[in-house]
Amino acid sequence: MPPQRTQISCPRCRQPILAQVEQLFDITADPGAKQRLLGGVSNFANCPHCGYSGALATPIVYHDAGKELLLTYFPGELSVPVNEQEKLIGPLINQAVNRLPPEKRKAYLLRPQSFLTYQSLIERVLSADGVTPEMIQAQQQRVNLIERLLSTSTAEARTQLIQQEAKLLDAEFFGLFNRLMEGAAASGQEQVAQQMNALQQQLMKESEYGRQLQSQVNEIQEAVKTLQAAGKELTREKLLEILIQAPNEARLSALASLTRPGLDYLFFQSLTERIETKTGDERKKMEFLREKLLDITRQIDQRVEEEYKRAGELLNTLLAAPDIQKATLERLNEISEIFVQVLNRALQEATQKKNEAQLKKLEQIVAVLQKVSAPPKEYELLEKLLDAPNEAALNKMLEEHKNEITPEFTSFVGGVLAQSEERADKKSQGEDAQVLERLNNIYRAILKFSMKKSMG
Repeated sequence: MPPQRTQISCPRCRQPILAQVEQLFDITADPGAKQRLLGGVSNFANCPHCGYSGALATPIVYHDAGKELLLTYFPGELSVPVNEQEKLIGPLINQAVNRLPPEKRKAYLLRPQSFLTYQSLIERVLSADGVTPEMIQAQQQRVNLIERLLSTSTAEARTQLIQQEAKLLDAEFFGLFNRLMEGAAASGQEQVAQQMNALQQQLMKESEYGRQLQSQVNEIQEAVKTLQAAGKELTREKLLEILIQAPNEARLSALASLTRPGLDYLFFQSLTERIETKTGDERKKMEFLREKLLDITRQIDQRVEEEYKRAGELLNTLLAAPDIQKATLERLNEISEIFVQVLNRALQEATQKKNEAQLKKLEQIVAVLQKVSAPPKEYELLEKLLDAPNEAALNKMLEEHKNEITPEFTSFVGGVLAQSEERADKKSQGEDAQVLERLNNIYRAILKFSMKKSMG
């Protein structure tokens, strides 16, 4: 599980802020730690007071037993002597080693690789995944371009930069941009996420690939509107009329993708009967439409079939793993709705056949998916506190849950409050303002209760 946001001092203005600080990235124990490192989710500060946004200088230990990697990085700007660095890094290494069973402790643990720069550490992690220096360089060029675009103050200057770097604005760039924007939002960097959202709108308008994406999005939106307008009256005949009237191939593809279940044997039989009544150019147009729809449906079915095949292979791989729960955690990024369908089908089959051994394995996967999709326990207690009708009831509830009112829970509530304040508009009214006020009252009550508790 990722660490809770903790209170630190802003590197620039020294005001107290909340940030997710993480020093040990033990991929063996927590597969999600790798994404937090590569995605810049941890060790990043975003100050609401002075506007500072940047990485935090903190020692890092990276451990991946599967690839026999034990890497360390100590920021030079901390100006800590080498012998003191070892005292700070050593306990982190010991923590990673102690998590391993004795039979898995190998020689690489005795020779951790040290890196002088954060970038060289990241490159070593990526190279272990088969990412070549050329691939890293290409991605770094796109990252640098994103940073330049975000640091450019005027729309006109960004337009010029977009035109100059048009070759880099491809599918890979937009994919990377979306991942970084999602990471910023997930880590509570609301200001950065909003800035990136505004930049994305400009990129969609002013880059060739962005315009293509926007066109696809527009066609899908128009297709949805058309189908929504038809509502419950969308019969096969009505659907055929809608497809005939599609203004371009992009709209036709969007409509066909959204209505694939309706493009069945009876639909194509009806289309063929309609063709038989036509002559000349109109008949040719209808025949072209049929061929195009058949081609689109074949492509859709092929993609879906491939996704089901990959999901089935992934399920078999997880079931064959020595540690099913650990393997499932490591492959969480590959879990899709289709995988869940395949998993449910396998559960039904194992239940019908009374295959207890298979059922137990499948239930281990289900348990992991349920655990990672469930909200933190702290949310449950916070929701109870939010429902307290008055101060007396709130204090009584705190006393009843005194064992759960830990420093970690206090930090959690502080993080929720900080994120809520960042999102809230200064002039917000109504329900949002009331929730924010209740959060403030609860946070103050928790601090007061914790002080009394610590004083006995």
